[in-house]
Amino acid sequence: MDKLFPTNFLWGGAISANQSEGAWNQYGKGPSVADVMKCRSQLNLKEYTDAKTWKQIVKDVKNPEDTLFPKRQGIDFYHHYKEDIQLLAEMGIRVFRTSISWARIFPKGDEEKPNQEGLDFYRSVFEECQKHNIQPLVTLSHYEMPLGLVENYGGWQSRKVGDLFVKFSKTVIKEFHELVPYWITFNEIDSVLRHPFVSAGLTEENRSQKQMLQAMHYQYVASAKVVSFAHRLDEHLQMGCMLTGLTVYPYSCRPEDNYLAQQMRHYMYLSGDVQIRGHYPKPFSKKLKEELQIDFSEEDERILADSHCDFLAFSYYMSITQGIEDGTEKTAGNTITSMKNPYLESSEWGWQIDPLGLRILCQDLCNRFEVPLMIVENGFGAKDTLTKKGQIDDDYRIDYHEKHLYQLAKSIQEDHVEVIGYLTWGLIDIVSSSSAEMEKRYGFIHVDLDNEGQGTLKRTRKKSFYWYKEVIATQGKNLTNGERGS
Repeated sequence: MDKLFPTNFLWGGAISANQSEGAWNQYGKGPSVADVMKCRSQLNLKEYTDAKTWKQIVKDVKNPEDTLFPKRQGIDFYHHYKEDIQLLAEMGIRVFRTSISWARIFPKGDEEKPNQEGLDFYRSVFEECQKHNIQPLVTLSHYEMPLGLVENYGGWQSRKVGDLFVKFSKTVIKEFHELVPYWITFNEIDSVLRHPFVSAGLTEENRSQKQMLQAMHYQYVASAKVVSFAHRLDEHLQMGCMLTGLTVYPYSCRPEDNYLAQQMRHYMYLSGDVQIRGHYPKPFSKKLKEELQIDFSEEDERILADSHCDFLAFSYYMSITQGIEDGTEKTAGNTITSMKNPYLESSEWGWQIDPLGLRILCQDLCNRFEVPLMIVENGFGAKDTLTKKGQIDDDYRIDYHEKHLYQLAKSIQEDHVEVIGYLTWGLIDIVSSSSAEMEKRYGFIHVDLDNEGQGTLKRTRKKSFYWYKEVIATQGKNLTNGERGS
């Protein structure tokens, strides 16, 4: 393959506000669901839960020990964004994905007017990107809803929260549409069933299947309203939806194993069906309306049908394996537990490494939805060690990305899949989403900070920084095309 990636391919990287910004109670920002999540460095992801009672939340938000809650400090992107964006520019990044913290714009979520200091901050960030010819991609909801909406409305189980989210989204899209060309409404919108609190503000008292699916339905409807508004406001805006990308294998050729794998794929595709095709699959619609009897109006159906996203964004870290056999070894990653695949290697945290799975997934998504695809998260979490010279030789991270990019190039060139961009996750070290720790690092840029919040916050270029810079500069021509990519 002489030409691996299109000339206008969107090379980039991604972070989120809640994992990076810090300044959690400054400049008018209110507390969010992320600000009460403690560091759990010994967390067994096979037993992951984000369940919290309202009593626990009240206690945690009043806890002054910020070091117990690493997302309160993040990597202090709030005060280092100019330095960080300069490093991204040096790497050649073309698209920088971040999120706008709802709680920084509407501190309690339901104020009449937005917090001007919050708007000013994000304008400064996006103008800094523009100065360096970097295009922002903004996620409107990335696990950072205001706690006030949990307290006063019960989170996304209330249709009113959907109205307030639409108001927030309209506010920031009107404010920044000339600076931000790409938008995603919800990060991994399907994650409501995996972690209902951080995704939808549902406390331990309010997380039945009906309540979770009701919350996700209200998110779909709100997303559709926002996408339609953005298209009316500015025809040049590109509006995307995002799902959790997984390639799902049956553990064996037992029909029962294949059935379980099929059910997982159907659920993964659901968010694309609703936000791109504009409707639920008929069996799932029947489940919601007749079996669970959720609040699902004819007006909701019209809103969904009239709104269609321009591109499908997805994360991809791993594949999973499903089956019925007892006694098999289990593993977990991205808050999803599955059977361990004996043919795959795993990261230190148990995430199974499957580059070919990315190619398989790209084919499936392209054939089903027939819209451009954008990989907005792909990365390798690992413990990094500084050498005596203060360097980080993260060949393991380079190897992971190189193998995935090689399969992605095959998907584009040989399978004719339209992939418009590739964004690495956490291209600067940030606080982990699931375990709220710094030790699990994804970045090409090291941040001197530990799990206890100690460190200088100094940024250091890793070996992978220079590797990715070369990938972008050569359009992938420095990728190996032999054994490592197969």
